[in-house]
Amino acid sequence: MKLFASLTSPYARKIRIILAEKSLPYELIVDSPWEANTRIPDVNPLGKVPALETDDGEVFFDSPVIAGYLEIIAGAPKLLPADPLEALRVRQIEALADGVTDAAVLALLESRRPEGLRSEPEIDRQIDKVDRALDALETRASGRDWMYGNAISLGDIAVAVALGYLDLRFPQHEWRREHPSLAALARRMFARPSFTTTKPPVG
Repeated sequence: MKLFASLTSPYARKIRIILAEKSLPYELIVDSPWEANTRIPDVNPLGKVPALETDDGEVFFDSPVIAGYLEIIAGAPKLLPADPLEALRVRQIEALADGVTDAAVLALLESRRPEGLRSEPEIDRQIDKVDRALDALETRASGRDWMYGNAISLGDIAVAVALGYLDLRFPQHEWRREHPSLAALARRMFARPSFTTTKPPVG
């Protein structure tokens, strides 16, 4: 398999972590949609990473879709419950965590616009989304070792990736102070080899 990914993309990092957790071999093709000579539109018409090319040449894109594909083809550890409704509940956690990442990315892009074009209210609006979602995730994580069930799941990975992205792009955001259960989850997840080996470069 070939994974087209930027080293700083949280969505691509989620897939790299899943591949590591499942011990699946793949070729990492580092590419950024922001570069003039990017190849990403050739594999994903939306021009986004990650994109995964299978051994058969089929391409899947969008991290939840790729995560679903990897769950189908790979064995342990199973990151989604076998029961469809329980799996949907884990997917809901993933969606909430991805929403944190989505809002953080939009806030970052807005903050990088030139003076005069930048909208501070829009940045605040996106950070408000982050905070509301973190509050909801904190409620789900309270009193638990894992976000759902008794073992690592796709929900744990997605949540920890979102928290890691906040640390990378918004180090001034003190999310740990009001979210102790998420902070404890992050400590455990960040120590896993799948996270330490995919830690994004600063910049």
